[in-house]
Amino acid sequence: MKVTVWNENRHEQKNPVVADIYPEGIHGAIASFLRAEGLEVGTATLDEENHGLTDEVLDQTDVLVWWGHLAHDEVADEVVEKVHKRVLQGMGLIILHSGHFSKIFKKLMGTSCDLKWREADDRERLWVVDPSHPIAEGIGQYIELQKEEMYGEHFDIPAPDELVFVSWFEGGEVFRSGCTYRRGNGRIFYFRPGHETYPTYHNKEVQQVISNAVNYVSPVNRDYPTYGNHKPIEKISEK
Repeated sequence: MKVTVWNENRHEQKNPVVADIYPEGIHGAIASFLRAEGLEVGTATLDEENHGLTDEVLDQTDVLVWWGHLAHDEVADEVVEKVHKRVLQGMGLIILHSGHFSKIFKKLMGTSCDLKWREADDRERLWVVDPSHPIAEGIGQYIELQKEEMYGEHFDIPAPDELVFVSWFEGGEVFRSGCTYRRGNGRIFYFRPGHETYPTYHNKEVQQVISNAVNYVSPVNRDYPTYGNHKPIEKISEK
C-alpha cells in the first residue's frame, strides 16, 4: 500500500514554535510513524509543482492524508478535481484537523464544513463512541490531550456514515471528531485533533488512530462502475 501525506507546509516556514515541534514538517512527522508501520509513504506540499500531486503520484496513491490551514484557497481547482476523481475511483482520503475547510473536503461533503473554534489551551478528551470500529482498535475509552485548539458544534457536515470519536473540551463544548464517509468507491475519515502549535502528532494514541484509519480507508479491489448509456445484457423480446 502506498500512502501520500500532503501538507501545505506554511506554518513550519513562518512560525518558529511550529518549526521546533515539527522540524521535518507536519507531513514529515506523520510520514515517519507511518513508515515505522511498514508502509510505503511519500510526501507532497503546496509549493511543489502541481502541489506535489502529479497524475503519476495520484495514480500510485492508495491513501492520501491531508493537512491544511492557511492556504486552502491556493490549492488549484484542477488538482482538487483530480483528487476528487481518485477518491470516487477508490483512493482512501484522511482529512486532518483544519483540513475540514479544504476545497476537497467541502467538495466531497457538499456543505460549508464550518464550526466554532477557540485557541485557549483547552484540555480535550476524545471519547470512543464506537468501540467495535477498526479505527478505534488499540484505543481505550478515550484519548486525553492536555492542550488543543477547541472545535465546537455545530459542525456543518452531513451526518457521518459512522461516528467513531466525540470530543469534549475543557470549556464545555463537544464535537464530532472522528467521522467516516463513503463517496463512490472511496472511503474518507475526518479526524479532528492536530493544531500546529501543539505536539499532537507525536502522541502515540493519535498516531495509532491515523495508522488504523490508513488501513480502514485503503482501497477495496473492485472496478469503478460504468455509467451512461448501456446496452442490454439480455435480449429484449419484440412485442
